[in-house]
Amino acid sequence: MEQPPGFVSTRFPNHVCRLKKALYGLKQAPRAWFQRLSSFLVSLGFTCSRADTSLFVFKKDSNILYLIFYVDDIILTGNNASMVRDFITRLNKEFLITDLGKLNYFLGLEVSYLPSGIFLSQSKYAHDILARAQLLDTKPIATPLSTSTYLTSNGQPYTYPTKYRSLVGALQYLTITRLDLSYAVNQVSQFLHAPTIDHFQAVKRILRYVKGTISYGLSFLHASSPNILGYSDADWARCIETRRSTYGYSIFLAGNLVFWSAKKQPTVARSSCESEYRAMANTAAEILWLAHLLRELHVLPPGRPTLLCDNRSAIFLSQNPISHKRAKHIDIDYHFVRELVLSGKLHTKNVSTHLQLADIFTKSLPRPLFEDFRSKLRVGSPPSSLAGGGGG
Repeated sequence: MEQPPGFVSTRFPNHVCRLKKALYGLKQAPRAWFQRLSSFLVSLGFTCSRADTSLFVFKKDSNILYLIFYVDDIILTGNNASMVRDFITRLNKEFLITDLGKLNYFLGLEVSYLPSGIFLSQSKYAHDILARAQLLDTKPIATPLSTSTYLTSNGQPYTYPTKYRSLVGALQYLTITRLDLSYAVNQVSQFLHAPTIDHFQAVKRILRYVKGTISYGLSFLHASSPNILGYSDADWARCIETRRSTYGYSIFLAGNLVFWSAKKQPTVARSSCESEYRAMANTAAEILWLAHLLRELHVLPPGRPTLLCDNRSAIFLSQNPISHKRAKHIDIDYHFVRELVLSGKLHTKNVSTHLQLADIFTKSLPRPLFEDFRSKLRVGSPPSSLAGGGGG
């Protein structure tokens, strides 16, 4: 530490300021605030989640409260309305808070209420991105990425790389509710260090797709039989420069999509079986995390999770404890999928390629297939029966 430039004391040049209070905006402030709030919650009987440290759970008999916060934004819910009101009163006595009522806007996410569930969207945020890119009047397009597009690092450099990085960063946040953008955004995100004109044209195509689907969002509907179902897929040697595979997964809870991803694998796979098996291992890890979270929320489904994959060799490798010579080079940590299957904690099954919903995260698809998968993942326009929410 040292004295700030322009305010160096001539009498005590080697002294520094002593911090007596954690002020808003300092590096220490978030940690101090978290410690202050979490200590108060624990004193009331809440327990901090091990799966997510920003989540706190209170359970007494059949009454449950869930509280999650991001900096100074808090979401509180529970199954007992009077208990929720009592807790808000106690929280207001300890901290100066503003109760905004029923949730309808949180960190750019818009929440609309349906008779059978909720609808999440980012329409305003998407509109702001289009306005920033000056593409509000652009012509919409049906898919975010052409099936014939293969982005490489070759090409004429783009003149405004900062603008490119800003737009791609904004699109990354938009994928919170717009999973149909995940693969396309993943592709353009790989060239942030040195974008070319072709890369910017791909970003403009994504924005044209957003323009035509600006009101789209993700639906979460009530279900009578909760279960965990995952889809895992990989496109072997997808990257023509590095020959690394692209993998993706989608995980459903009671028929509602709760996790998804589109990423490039960190190493080169020697076969499609290896790339698919590695994708299964990553998906299984996410399913385990979800199971831990649901157990802490006291809503863990009784049945074992199911993981679907369209590669029969990878399914065989996950179910057969006998090591095959072609799998000797695969890292040991990926073989924990076998242990999960053998212990009965995970069930792996084969699924037909045309029913592999994770395919949308590994490659650009033709329009009919893309729209079919997008619909099955419950991404679409707002239902016509949206009910009015409360204050935000």
